[in-house]
Amino acid sequence: MRLANPLFLVLLLPLAAILFWHLRRREEGATLRFSDARLFQGAGWRVWVARAVPVLVYTAGTLLILALARPQTGASRSEVKSEGIDIVLCLDVSGSMRAEDMGPGNRLQVVKEVAKKFVEGRPGDRIGLVVFSGGAYTQCPLTLDHGIVTSLIDQIDFGTVADGTAIGMGLATSVNRLREAKGKSKVVILLTDGQNNAGEIDPATAAKAAHALGVRVYTIGAGSKGAARIPVDDPVFGRRYVTIDASIDENTLQNIAKETSGRYFRATTAEALEKIYGEIDHMERSEASTVEYVDYNEKGPILALLAGLSLAGALAIAGTVANRIP
Repeated sequence: MRLANPLFLVLLLPLAAILFWHLRRREEGATLRFSDARLFQGAGWRVWVARAVPVLVYTAGTLLILALARPQTGASRSEVKSEGIDIVLCLDVSGSMRAEDMGPGNRLQVVKEVAKKFVEGRPGDRIGLVVFSGGAYTQCPLTLDHGIVTSLIDQIDFGTVADGTAIGMGLATSVNRLREAKGKSKVVILLTDGQNNAGEIDPATAAKAAHALGVRVYTIGAGSKGAARIPVDDPVFGRRYVTIDASIDENTLQNIAKETSGRYFRATTAEALEKIYGEIDHMERSEASTVEYVDYNEKGPILALLAGLSLAGALAIAGTVANRIP
């Protein structure tokens, strides 16, 4: 609620002064003498109705002044306009991501939780999801429905395609998803914990394709340095752990980032990975502006109508019932 012309409320002061003067005049007025009290027999209700005349007049004056002040109620709405970024998260789901060396759970579980937080912090951007191991496929196309993206991140698991580490295929699939994107910029965040050993497209060729299409690639090497222990569920002996060589081809990841004007990061813990995604989030911010609209509804005409009805009621009473009082 607001008043468009609040200065008109000043008129309430002289109106209040007139009302005060009227009340004092009634209290100090001379007593009117009548020769016969029978003149008032049956006129009691008329006296009470007649007293409503000044009340209605002052009510009409008050309502009219409030109407001149133009009270308004408004409903506001905001519209966020942003020049969004198109981002594809490219995640390694090979068997080595089962290693439990980055925090609670295995590497893939850690990556999924961090990736979901990253998605939730990018409301104005279209985000897609590509996963790869021995091959690559699109888990989620580019979309602004981040609820769908986080839900599909939860569904990522091992064994959906043959095992291996097809970094080139994962990157090529991600770049293909961005080929016709219309965002302010196109970004791939590629995370892996191994070396390219599968797929028809090598990482260098995929990087050149990304560069040609104006796609910037941030690469992340995930996992502790050196050997890593991976759980194996044996139907006879139960769960046991085996040690594997978990070395990452950092040169390849660095070359991909360099070719596409991106950056290479190394994450050995969940905390480090979260900081890396936060740093990328800071570097790839989309400019957004908020425009607020307010629709106001005028309440003055309603008050003016009520003022007119009050004045009409006062005139009607004064010209009929009150006019018949001796």
